[in-house]
Amino acid sequence: MPLSLSDPNWYPIASSEDLPFRHVYQGQLLGRELAVWRADDGNVNVWENRCLHRGVRLSIGINEGQELKCQYHGWRYANQSAGCTYIPAHPADAPARRIENRKYPVKEAYGLIWSSANDEKPFVPFPGAVGEDWFALRPMPVNAAPGDVVAGLARLAPDDQPADLLPGMTVRLGDVVYFVQPIDAGRAVIRGLLPRTPTDELATLRHYNEQLTRLRDRLERAAAKKPAPEPLQPIYEKVSADLATMPDIAVPRGNTLNVVVKRKWQSADGVIGFELADRDGSHLPTFQPGAHIDVHLPNGLVRQYSITNGPGDLLSYVIGVKQESASKGGSKVLVETVREGDVLAISEPRNNFPLRRDATRTVLIAGGIGITPLLSMARFLDKSSLPYELHYFTRNGESVAFKSELDVLHGAVHIHTGLARDAIQGTINQVLGPHQFANHVYICGPGAMLEMVQETASGLGWPDEAVHFEYFQNDKTIDASSAFDIELARSAMTLHVPAGHTILEVMREAGLSVPSSCEQGACGTCLTTVMEGEVDHQDVYLNKSEKASNTCMMTCVSRAKSARLVLDI
Repeated sequence: MPLSLSDPNWYPIASSEDLPFRHVYQGQLLGRELAVWRADDGNVNVWENRCLHRGVRLSIGINEGQELKCQYHGWRYANQSAGCTYIPAHPADAPARRIENRKYPVKEAYGLIWSSANDEKPFVPFPGAVGEDWFALRPMPVNAAPGDVVAGLARLAPDDQPADLLPGMTVRLGDVVYFVQPIDAGRAVIRGLLPRTPTDELATLRHYNEQLTRLRDRLERAAAKKPAPEPLQPIYEKVSADLATMPDIAVPRGNTLNVVVKRKWQSADGVIGFELADRDGSHLPTFQPGAHIDVHLPNGLVRQYSITNGPGDLLSYVIGVKQESASKGGSKVLVETVREGDVLAISEPRNNFPLRRDATRTVLIAGGIGITPLLSMARFLDKSSLPYELHYFTRNGESVAFKSELDVLHGAVHIHTGLARDAIQGTINQVLGPHQFANHVYICGPGAMLEMVQETASGLGWPDEAVHFEYFQNDKTIDASSAFDIELARSAMTLHVPAGHTILEVMREAGLSVPSSCEQGACGTCLTTVMEGEVDHQDVYLNKSEKASNTCMMTCVSRAKSARLVLDI
């Protein structure tokens, strides 16, 4: 029976005992090498056994519980999705969403790990599988064609009880069910199951191992007399180098995923937690710590919320929503209208606040609802056993959001409640201290607090590139009174931006498709390179150095001080 790379049948590729926690097992099926590993949540991953960077085997990588780390250059891939979460050579960038290893379907059943070359056929239990307490025998590798191995197993049956040949290279001999795992055209592994655990496990294992060893020897002697079959040659897709160095921040606003509100609860005084899950129970797209999603609300508004999850936790996204009396309809509709079981549209995760993992010291400073992206960062650092300290400032103890999640962190977590502004500034001054090499601080919270921390850090000698921040909104008053022209270098267009209109609006009116999200200068989605002209920066996304360089701008709120801007669009 000829083998095919696209064989849709399911085959066992490992025993459950081959996958202890924090281990990576090298599996093989139909000419392919597989990296098989169990995450801390019990999920089993079956991936192509190569890092997308240099092709190094992931089976020699490090299983960190919810991420698999390549030993060569440290690329990390997420549990469930196989999406890349971190590239050490580009520590300040979130990897492009398109960097995702090839996954294979997987099922753990009857003490075995099963997989297939594709998703064409669902996993179906073999006849008689249900209702038995199956006991796995030791696997037996055989250097012979898988079809010959099936035939050899069938000949083990006594004359009065012929073998029962089942689909997917399966042979039943009395109570024993044997499965032939096709490694390649000339190699296979025999895996067997007994319907119950024997009284003397060791003696039983020895008995069947001796029987299969004799069969293996006969099959290999016969195979040596035949011409060697042509090995299967799987095709591996190469990854463009550009994918590793150019994070694709832009997501068209029309691209959405439908999720169901799985859970809604009061996380703290003034903070409501929402758990959003795929309607079919599938995993959601890969994200990196600091990422946020756009949530499309029933009243037509779109709002951004940070993901609080830890690494590889992709069966749902958890967000925190602040109850605000002065809400313009964003948090208000979520808190008062959306209920468990409702369906919402969200964007894929986008990360404009990425976490570096090459710091010798990482300081996380959160104010109020600003804890949400920093909680995710702390969870990632926790799983990687990297040192960090988290300082969380709240009005009182009842305002501490996601307290149960904070309580299980292993880092230095400090909750500061009820401090006056001067006391907060003094604490931050003490926490930061003078800047040292490879120290990084991440800040998220109210605008006034972010500005205070940035000013304090600057006074202590912290360079702009070591101070990372994210505003939830732009509280600045936007001056839209100027009028100017813009030249779009790559589009060969010149447009006039009148007073009262934004660059983003004018480009859309001209028929251009341009990415955006918050449209208030806070999220960074519409970041654009400036080639000529002087920018009137009115955003809260860029730091002082970036604004002073005059090389980029946010087209949703910023304008021109000069009569003309030339943009790389």
